[in-house]
Amino acid sequence: MTISKLLKKIWIPAFLWSQIAVPQAALTEDGVIKFATLAPEGSTWMKVMRDWDKELTQKSGGKLRFKIYSGGMSGDEKDVVRKIRLGQLHAGGFTGVGLGEIAPEARVLDSPFLFQNTQEIDYIYNKFDLEWRSAFENKGFIFLGWTEVGFIYFFTKQPIETIADLKKIRMWAWEGDPIAEAAFKAMGIKPIPLSIADVMSSLQTGLIDGVYTSPLAALALQWFTRTKYMYPYSIGNATGAVLISKKFFNGLSPELKELLLSSAKKYLGQITALSREENSKSVEVLKKNGIIVLGAPSSKQRAEYSDIGKKARVSLVGRLYSKELLSKIEKALQDFR
Repeated sequence: MTISKLLKKIWIPAFLWSQIAVPQAALTEDGVIKFATLAPEGSTWMKVMRDWDKELTQKSGGKLRFKIYSGGMSGDEKDVVRKIRLGQLHAGGFTGVGLGEIAPEARVLDSPFLFQNTQEIDYIYNKFDLEWRSAFENKGFIFLGWTEVGFIYFFTKQPIETIADLKKIRMWAWEGDPIAEAAFKAMGIKPIPLSIADVMSSLQTGLIDGVYTSPLAALALQWFTRTKYMYPYSIGNATGAVLISKKFFNGLSPELKELLLSSAKKYLGQITALSREENSKSVEVLKKNGIIVLGAPSSKQRAEYSDIGKKARVSLVGRLYSKELLSKIEKALQDFR
């Protein structure tokens, strides 16, 4: 599959999805869910969302549908959270950064070197489902479903094999992200904080020579054109979710609430599955376009990364999440393994 074909199918650098064409029907404004996202349209994700919107419209008899504000039209994720709280919007698709604005404890899911595979992620999603829903609901939001971005890897201009090699890289960090800050501090790395918008130009000028992102995002953002190597050991999983205003949700009839929740489980589950599939395909596309996938770390190195992850996660206790929540999740993963 070529890069152009893949990017036509799906686009998700750190965002979720975009504008949805909705059927022109006689719909009451009370049933319009004003939904905001940072991402553009034209992807597989849009197809799923259109299917969801179509089902909502048909099964509700025209009483419920989406109205999407795409491409950052409503501002960044912090702006979207604020507008939902003001009642100007009703729902949004958020990355971990946006989720952390609402319920900081959810950022534990993005913490470094926590998950080893998707089975572990699904296990923690399900086992602590009540905790996640309660965390968002306590802040005025109803959780509709996860929409993860995927596992995150280092992409660099020089090959890396060890932490010592990483320390020689002028590494980018997402400006203002406490997860990145804690991870790099635990590694003994002093990254260069930049907004995502400044990363490509900084790679071009040599201000930075290393980034971290999902394989699909490396393609979508074209960062792979300015790097040469991919380190195949994930530093973490980037999560995302769709949330809706509790006030708006409570204003719906019981039938519409049930329809929204049941359909969300169906369609948002599809989106997570597609993200995983397309990220896997993206690695092959990257390799065909010159990216060299480096060798996997040794067992000794993996143990070192595990220790770094623990140190970073502990440093965020009290800042993002409680010691109790972190301990329960780490214990659950240990038992699962």
